[in-house]
Amino acid sequence: MANQTALITGASGGIGYELAKLFARDHYNLVLVARSGDKLGQLANDLQKQHDIVVKTIALDLGAAPSPQFLFDQLQRENILIDILVNNAGYGNFGEFAKMPIEDALGQINLNITALTALTRLFIPSMVERGSGKIMNVASTAGFQPGPLMAVYYATKAYVISFTEAIANELKGSGVLVTCFCPGATETGFASRAGNDKTRLFQKFGPMNVKTVAADGYRGLMKGKTLVISGTKNWLVAESVRFAPRKMVTALSRWITEEQK
Repeated sequence: MANQTALITGASGGIGYELAKLFARDHYNLVLVARSGDKLGQLANDLQKQHDIVVKTIALDLGAAPSPQFLFDQLQRENILIDILVNNAGYGNFGEFAKMPIEDALGQINLNITALTALTRLFIPSMVERGSGKIMNVASTAGFQPGPLMAVYYATKAYVISFTEAIANELKGSGVLVTCFCPGATETGFASRAGNDKTRLFQKFGPMNVKTVAADGYRGLMKGKTLVISGTKNWLVAESVRFAPRKMVTALSRWITEEQK
């Protein structure tokens, strides 16, 4: 959309990368943020040539405490107005919590929760003041149940769902629309980085195509939906856990998350 700008975190690969292409197709200018400056630069060059838009890249580790404020301040100094905020950056680690290095556990919280919350808080006021804007917080179907062997990751995504639905309610009537996007297992680099690419979730049930998942999220955001779950199978699983005994849900979640023998 002419003269509108979308900020996408975690844009160097996976869902964030595909979302950037969808926004560019619809002629949004972009601010792309991720740790990998080289990947962002290549994507920016491609999108600018193909769609005649302005793309700014910022190589930044949002898991570091000062980063959200640093990002916000830089855009303020450059007078770049953000119309749509996509909090997509996040990661998980596979393994028993008691054996996980504490920096890995806290790192997931810092990126998946703290950075997402800070960026949302920083960019909301100007959107409310203008009476328009959109925010997409990317959670996961993992957030609908406990996740043994990925306990911290599942818990962070439960936070994102709860937080996003709450602020969507608070902002009702303000002109600012807030969407929580919940993909399931998806063909990205997430699983190999997390170390759970050999689990039943990926080996037995199979991941969804990343382009399809991103398109689901994009459509839901543009329609102003509060909660978007990608894929009918994922929607059924998310709904079913509400009615099953909690111990059964947790046991089944562990079975799915265990490595395929």
